[in-house]
Amino acid sequence: MLPFHQVAADDFAAVNQQIIDQLHSDVPLVENIGHYLVEAGGKRLRPLLVLLCSRAAGYEGNAHITLAAIIEFIHTATLLHDDVVDTSDMRRGRLTANAQWGNAPAVLVGDFLYSRAFQMMVALKDMDIMSILSDTTNTIAEGEVQQLVNAGDPAVSEANYLSVIHKKTGALFEAACETAAVLAGCSADERESLKLYGRHLGSAFQLVDDALDYRGNPEELGKNVGDDLAEGKPTLPLIYAMANGTNEQAALVKEAIEQKSSEKLTEIVAAIESCGALDYTFERANKEVELALEKLEFLPDGEHKTALRQLAEFSVARTK
Repeated sequence: MLPFHQVAADDFAAVNQQIIDQLHSDVPLVENIGHYLVEAGGKRLRPLLVLLCSRAAGYEGNAHITLAAIIEFIHTATLLHDDVVDTSDMRRGRLTANAQWGNAPAVLVGDFLYSRAFQMMVALKDMDIMSILSDTTNTIAEGEVQQLVNAGDPAVSEANYLSVIHKKTGALFEAACETAAVLAGCSADERESLKLYGRHLGSAFQLVDDALDYRGNPEELGKNVGDDLAEGKPTLPLIYAMANGTNEQAALVKEAIEQKSSEKLTEIVAAIESCGALDYTFERANKEVELALEKLEFLPDGEHKTALRQLAEFSVARTK
């Protein structure tokens, strides 16, 4: 367990129990797929943000447990749908739900998790939280569609790419932090600060994810290196290489994106390393972390604030 997890260990145990309880269904396949996903583990950073932000901001109640479980259900639903769209067969070192059960069950259980999350939101009786999370799920869906449209298009700009990662990844990080601030009764300025902490953290996290797709270890990542290339995703390392590499390097990357092929992965990894594309991507991620850390200054010193700082630093130092 990482240090920033240890601070919230008791709360985390309660969240895990609530997740298990809320997976109950009279349809066995729903429970089977739900438990398969929960048992796969993962970093659970989004629910952790709820726990840490709410406590750091002075919240003393228990509703943050339910809120954290809601955030994890929304995230898991997006993963189920993502893996179908991307035809992925590996996640967290094991078969994806769609590889194990097929596309239709994976999509439908994703729908179940979305709807269960909204049932749990109703129980919180907080329209601010409901509004934030309904807007967020809409934003995530838009980001996924935008990414789908971008696939196979080497003309995607850096600005377009950054818009996609904010919508598909940053939005839920942002919502986790902002809803925690709502629970804690933060002022408008404090709420905005935590929201922006989440936004910058989410962007940093996705930038590193996209860099690790070309520099990571498959066993550590729990997925295949080069998956993004095989899906024709024009992520920042590729966008930078096309703009700043040699003509030959740019042509190599452009062709791979257009053909949605990882056949020349070795040559492409060498190209994006040599032209500085991965270093540039990590630099952008580090800048996002700096911006995120600035947004924590209003919080009183304590173990939860320290954990939020450690979490931001981990997002760029990780290898998986």
